[in-house]
Amino acid sequence: MEKNGKSGLFSLSLAALGIVYGDIGTSPLYTLNTIFTAGMHPVPLNQENILGILSLIFWALMIVVSLKYVVFIMHADNKGEGGIMALLSLVLGKLRKSGRQRTTILMLGLFGAALFYGDGVITPAISVLSAVEGLQVASPLFKSYVIPMTLVILFALFFFQRRGTASVGALFGPIMCLWFLVLALFGIRSILSEPHVLGAFSPMHGLLFLENNPEIGFLSLGGVVLALTGAEALYADMGHFGRKPIQLAWFGFVLPALLLNYFGQGALLIHDPKAIANPFYLLAPHWALFPLVVLSTAATVIASQAVISGAFSMTSQAIRLGYAPRMETQHTSEEEIGQIYVPGINWTLLLAVTALVLGFRASSSLASAYGIAVTGTMTVTSLLAFIVVRRLWGWGLIRGALLIFPLMTIDLAFFGANLIKVEEGGWFPLVLASVIFTLMTTWKQGRVLLAERMKRESIALEPFVESLSLDSVVRVSGTAVFLTANPEGVPHALLHNLKHNKVLHERVVILNVQIQDIPHVPIEERIEYRALQNGFHRMIVQFGFKDEPNLPKALFAENVLALESMDTSYFLSREMLIPKAGHKMAFWREKLFVAMFRNAGSAIPFFRLPPNRVVEIGAQVVL
Repeated sequence: MEKNGKSGLFSLSLAALGIVYGDIGTSPLYTLNTIFTAGMHPVPLNQENILGILSLIFWALMIVVSLKYVVFIMHADNKGEGGIMALLSLVLGKLRKSGRQRTTILMLGLFGAALFYGDGVITPAISVLSAVEGLQVASPLFKSYVIPMTLVILFALFFFQRRGTASVGALFGPIMCLWFLVLALFGIRSILSEPHVLGAFSPMHGLLFLENNPEIGFLSLGGVVLALTGAEALYADMGHFGRKPIQLAWFGFVLPALLLNYFGQGALLIHDPKAIANPFYLLAPHWALFPLVVLSTAATVIASQAVISGAFSMTSQAIRLGYAPRMETQHTSEEEIGQIYVPGINWTLLLAVTALVLGFRASSSLASAYGIAVTGTMTVTSLLAFIVVRRLWGWGLIRGALLIFPLMTIDLAFFGANLIKVEEGGWFPLVLASVIFTLMTTWKQGRVLLAERMKRESIALEPFVESLSLDSVVRVSGTAVFLTANPEGVPHALLHNLKHNKVLHERVVILNVQIQDIPHVPIEERIEYRALQNGFHRMIVQFGFKDEPNLPKALFAENVLALESMDTSYFLSREMLIPKAGHKMAFWREKLFVAMFRNAGSAIPFFRLPPNRVVEIGAQVVL
C-alpha cells in the first residue's frame, strides 16, 4: 500500500510538471536578457552585476516561491482548493455580510483576479515569442519569420482549445520533464567553465548590488520578478493535484533545474558578455539549437495552455459566484469535470494576444507589461493571506505581521519597480484589469439591485399558496418546476402562467439555486426540502463554486418527490430590463449592466436543463 502511495505521488508530481510549472519553467527564456538589455534603465553588464542579479533571483525564488507559496500559502486552502478566487471566498466567508472592511477586501480581491486575465493574455504572447526568437540565434535569415510563426502557433493553440487537452495532456508531463532536464544539463555545462558563479548563492552579492546601484538596483527588480511568473499557478492548481505532489516536484526537480540554468546563463555572460543577445539559446551547442527551439516552443505552448485553462476556470468560478454573466461553457472531458472550454473568453484572449505580439514585436518589450500583472496578483494574495492567519488560524496581530509584513514588503517592492514601467507597456494589464474589474463589479451590483427590485414587487409565497383552493384553479397532471432567485416569493413565471394559461400542475416545485463560498457541496447536503400546502413544494439546491450546476442530476439523485423526468417541466422567467436614471447605480453602469444582461447566456444550458422540457415566460422590469 505504501508503494502504491509513493507511485501515486510520483504520478501526480509528474502531471504537475506539465500543468503547474509550465509558466515559471519557461521564464529562463527571457529573464536575464530582459534585465540586462530591455527598458529605459538596463543593468550594466559586468561580473559584479551579474552575480548580484543571480543572487536576487536565487533569494526571490527561495523566499517568494518556496517559502511564501509552496510552504505557507498552500496551507491556506478552501476545502482543498487554491487560487485567488478560492482564497477570496474563504476570507469573505469569515467577515461580516456587510461593512467597509468587507467591501474593501472584496474590491482588492476582484482586482487581483482581474489582473490574472492580464497574465492569461501576456503569458502566451511572451512565452511563444521568446521561444520562436531562438531561430534568430540559429540564423539571422529567420528574423522576418519570427512574428508570422508566432502568430500561427498561437492561432493553432487557441483554435484547438475546443477539443480539450485530454488527448494530449498525457504528454505534458514527460515533455516538461525533458525540458527541465535540458535546462539543468545546459546550465551545468556552462557552470563548469566558470564555477565561481556559484558564489551568487550568498545574499551579500545581492545586497551589495542594491547598495552600490540603488536606483538601477530597484528598477532591476522589475526584471527579477520575471523569474517568479507562474508562482500563483502553484496555489491555483492545488485542487487538481494536492499539496504534496506540487511541493515534491518543486523542491525535487523544478527549483534545482531553474537555478542551474540561471547560474549557467550567468556563467556564460561572465565568460562572453556578447552572449547577452540571447543567453538562453547560446548556452546550447550550435547543433542543438533547432531541437531546442522545437522543445522550447512545445514548453511555451504547454505553459500557455495552463494559463488559458486557468482563465476558463476563473471565469467559471466568477459566473457561479455572481461576478460575471452566464457564458456558453463546454465540457471537453467526460472524466474530468474541471476541463472546460469557454468560447467567448477563448476568442477574446486570442484577439488580445495577437494585438500584443503585433504591438510589442519582441519578448523583451513585453516584460514590463508582464511584471505588473504578476506582482499585482501576488500582493493581493499576501493581503488575503494575512486575514486568513488572523481570522481563521487565530494568530495574534504581532505574530501574523511578523510573517506577512516581510512578504508584503517584498511584493510591494516588486510591484513598485514594475509600476514605474507603466509607459513602457505596464499600462496594458492595468487597463485590461480595470475593464474586467468594472464589468465584474457592475454585474454584481446590478444583480443585487435587480434582486431587491424583484423581491419588493413579489408576493409572499406561503400566504399565496394557502389562499389557493383546490377548486379555484384547474390542475393538470405532472410536475412544474419554477426556478426563482427568491425562495420566499411567488416566481413571476408562475404568476404569468396562472394569469394567461389559468392552470397549475398538480405538483408545483419552487426551486432556488444557491452557490456557496466553498468549492464543493456534498451530494447528501445539496438539497433542502419543505412541503407546502395544496401540492406546492419548496426546494433549495446548493452547489459549490467549482461544482457543475446540473439541476436535473441534483434533483433526480435525491428525488425526494419521486419525480419522473418525462413528466416534469421547467419554467423560467426571462426579464427584459429597462434602465432608469437617478437610481442607486450610475446611469452608465445601468446601461452597461442591461447590455451584459441581454447578452448573458441562457439558464437552460447553464443548469443542464432539457431544452424540450423548458418554458420561458418574459417580463419587463424597470431598474
